[in-house]
Amino acid sequence: MVDSFTETTSKSWFSRIFESIKSVLVGLVFFIVAFPILWWNEGRAVRTARSLSEGAGSIVSSPAGSVDASKEGKLVHMSGAIATEQPVADEELAVQATAVKLIRTVEMYQWKEEQKSETRKKLGGGEETVTTYNYTKAWADGRIDSSQFKHPEGHENPEASQFESKTFVADPVKVGAHKLSPEQLGKLNDAVDFPIEPAGAENLPADLQNSFSVTDGKFYSGEDAASPALGDVRISYRVVKPDTVSLAAVQTGDSFSPYQAQAGDSILLVQTGNHTAAEMFQKAQSDNAILTWILRGAGFFLMFLGIFLVFRPIAVFADVLPLFGTMLGAGIGLFAFLGAASLSVITIAIAWVFVRPVLGIALLLVAIAAVFWLMRVGQRKKAARAAAAAPQLAPSAAT
Repeated sequence: MVDSFTETTSKSWFSRIFESIKSVLVGLVFFIVAFPILWWNEGRAVRTARSLSEGAGSIVSSPAGSVDASKEGKLVHMSGAIATEQPVADEELAVQATAVKLIRTVEMYQWKEEQKSETRKKLGGGEETVTTYNYTKAWADGRIDSSQFKHPEGHENPEASQFESKTFVADPVKVGAHKLSPEQLGKLNDAVDFPIEPAGAENLPADLQNSFSVTDGKFYSGEDAASPALGDVRISYRVVKPDTVSLAAVQTGDSFSPYQAQAGDSILLVQTGNHTAAEMFQKAQSDNAILTWILRGAGFFLMFLGIFLVFRPIAVFADVLPLFGTMLGAGIGLFAFLGAASLSVITIAIAWVFVRPVLGIALLLVAIAAVFWLMRVGQRKKAARAAAAAPQLAPSAAT
């Protein structure tokens, strides 16, 4: 069953202009913040790349089966099978597994709100927004606060379950004779489903056996799992199984700690499977490159949004005629895109001058050339339009 409510709101042209003027301040903040993000990201990327290169040149192999005292304090690489000394357990619900981690997920059947808005411009500069609120019942982790719904009446969610989602970690977890550190364990997250046996309800504490049954490998609290009711609860599990793992870290006694590179970053690599040190560092360099481009995109988007918001009042002012305002808004968007692209490249290039001088200077020259080219193209188009608009005056013929 889906409940829907529709709400229509209107804004006058004057209120939209006032809001767009206030957004100029937000745009200026976005525009200014974009520069240090782009600058910092380039320094971070180079620092990480150099740290990884330093680590790749310093790492030594070490056996997993025994603690080699001669490797103490050194960056070591090893591969081996993960082992736990005893099962990891959820004592509240009497569930245990031979695993590195046991992950409990608690879901409740409850109301959730989804909204969809459609905005239309009106002649005279006003704006009308039609918002539809849809209410459906669904399984969700934790409790959704129904008091924050637009229409909470009739959509009140029950109180949260006495249990909450939680992760249980085995201790100790070893690779051969070496104990994995908490930070290394935090990097092991390849989990698979761990279904509860049908007789699992019999192992529950006595005060819970009448409240829960086992359905489809999950604990279920409710009348009918095939037709859940509001407030029903289901609890499922996943596990991170013991597996072969490859490590790159500083050997510290019978455990590990991060390697502090002179370039600035700390290194602690963990990968599931049997990988050479070269493969691990290559993967880390690839991950660094991906993160660099993600942050570049974030910096560019902030700059683009900042420029657009600064010039947005112009488009709103022109919305007295909606078609004209839409066309002007598209033009401002294109200007913001080109401006953000040019300024982002220039910022990155200047940052590279400090960390990668040769590449930085070359990129800076290319960026400046591109900006001048865009300016020249704009001037030529402007001159061409002016020439086409000028009246063609024919010379007077002598009589």
